[in-house]
This record gives sequence, structure tokens and C-alpha cells, in this order.
Amino acid sequence: MIEVKKLTKRYGQHYAVNDISFTVDDGEILGFLGPNGAGKTTTMNIITGYISATDGDVVINGVDLLAEPEKAKSGIGYLPDTPPLYNEMKVDEYLRFVADIKKVKSGARRKMMEDIKETVRITDMSNRLIKNLSKGYKQRVGLAQAMMGYPEVIIMDEPTVGLDPKQIIEMRDVIKRLGKKHTVILSSHILSEVSAVCDRIMIINKGRIKASDTTEHLSSKLSHGHTMSVRVKGEEALILKAIESFPVIKSVRAAGSHEAGTVDLEMSGDEDVDIREAIFVCMSKNNFPILQMKSMDLSLEEIFLQITGGEGGASL
Repeated sequence: MIEVKKLTKRYGQHYAVNDISFTVDDGEILGFLGPNGAGKTTTMNIITGYISATDGDVVINGVDLLAEPEKAKSGIGYLPDTPPLYNEMKVDEYLRFVADIKKVKSGARRKMMEDIKETVRITDMSNRLIKNLSKGYKQRVGLAQAMMGYPEVIIMDEPTVGLDPKQIIEMRDVIKRLGKKHTVILSSHILSEVSAVCDRIMIINKGRIKASDTTEHLSSKLSHGHTMSVRVKGEEALILKAIESFPVIKSVRAAGSHEAGTVDLEMSGDEDVDIREAIFVCMSKNNFPILQMKSMDLSLEEIFLQITGGEGGASL
């Protein structure tokens, strides 16, 4: 659905985006993450045709953005971090105005408006002045304008910024529903929201793509066996005593018992050390059967910090 090939945006000697390539599949919700100044907004502005690239290509649903800009842009809906609203208009007036701009046929306009308002749950606001709406409803009206014309691709930059917890949950539900009919790129600093709604995440740092995968796969790649959850058969005090003789295991926390005669332990070592073999040797040597051992999942926040921390961060 979206193909980005060797995209570069240069300002003088500074590279805002530096030779990045990626694809977003039909019906996929992609979380686009990165620190401030990493190149997220620049990339999205290029994809939407708002600014031009120095080098590279963007293809939307098989249409080259540079060769056929009007046709390519007709397949994109964009919700920037500040919705492009006219506060003195009523909601329906504004959506009709957007429909005119997007050249929606008059015969299809009314049904489309009603369908979109129902999707983003603003039907009851149809005759309200936009300036009198809450922040959450303004965000939904902004999303409705992005959906007008039924574009195949919806791009959203910080759609939940400034919303209260209830509004964030409501917007999350809307985004999930969008993913059933549209390809979605979502940029947000609220990582818990990205984790909740996105099929895949992509992390950009200093203009380059550093990671692109599911949260689960990135967690597995980054944990490297240095943080483990282990279920061991035996007495807790004796097991903890045995672990003391294995200094490679830096910390141990008892996490209760979920089976009779067992204890669950959370163990970790240094970041670059795989402690799985040490755990096996320790338990085997002391006759404590291991009933279960698995890597502990990293949160999206931990993944983000590992990849973007330090000079350039890790790449996956």
C-alpha cells in the first residue's frame, strides 16, 4: 500500500531523513516512533506531499507521488498534531467544505458524511460550532476530515495529544476500527497507546530507521536472555541460597508460587550477558528441577530507550 524507497531530506549539510526505505501493508496499523527531531514528522510530511524530498520515492497504492501527485494524494488522509479546523463553522459545514476540496461527488457526499461521523462518533455534534467543542471532539472532527473521500491511507501525527484518559481510550477504539478499512500510520509519544493499537512499530532516530517489527519480536531480540522468568521446584530459601554462588546472576526476585512445591523467580544479569546457562547449571547442580523458563518481555518504553539511547542507539 505504501512504499518508501531511499528517502532523503537534507537541509544544507543536515540530514532530517537519511536514505530510509520501508513498506506498510494494506490494512496494517504502523506505529511510527522516535525522539523529538528524529525525522518522524518530516517523513510523514513527505509521504503526504506537504514537503518534497531531496532524494527517493514514495508510492501510494501503486501511484508515484512525484509523477502523479494529485492521484497519489487522493489516496491519503492526514491528521496533523493540530487539526486543520475552522472554528466558526459548524461540524457539518466544515465536512461539506472538506468534501468540496476533495472533490467528493455530490450524490455520495451525504451518505459518506453520515458514515464517517458514525465511525468517529461525532453524529450528535453535527450542528455544533467547532469552537464550542471539547479538545477530544475537535480531534475527532479532524480525523473525520482526514477520512473524507475514503482514502486508502490515514496518517495521524499525535492524535491523542492533550486528551484526557477517557478521550484517549475513545480515540484508541476509533483507530482500531480504522485499521479494518484503511492502512494507518500513527505517530505518538504515548507509547502505551501505540502498543495497544499498532500491528507493528517502526523506530526512527537521527533520520535513520533503527527498528521495524512487532513489539513482541523486538522484545525477544533485545532481551538477549539477560532477564528471565523461571519456575523452579523446591524450597524458596534453599533456591535463593544456591543462586548466591553464581555472581553472573545479578538480581533475583521471588514472584510467588503458582504450582504446589514451586517458586517463580525473576532473574537478571548484566545487559550484555545471557544468564540462561548459569540458571540451568545452578539448578541442575543443586537438584532443583526447572519447570519453566522464558525471557521477560520488555515494555515498549524499554525497547524505545534501548534503541534510541546513546549515540545512535541499537539497530534491529
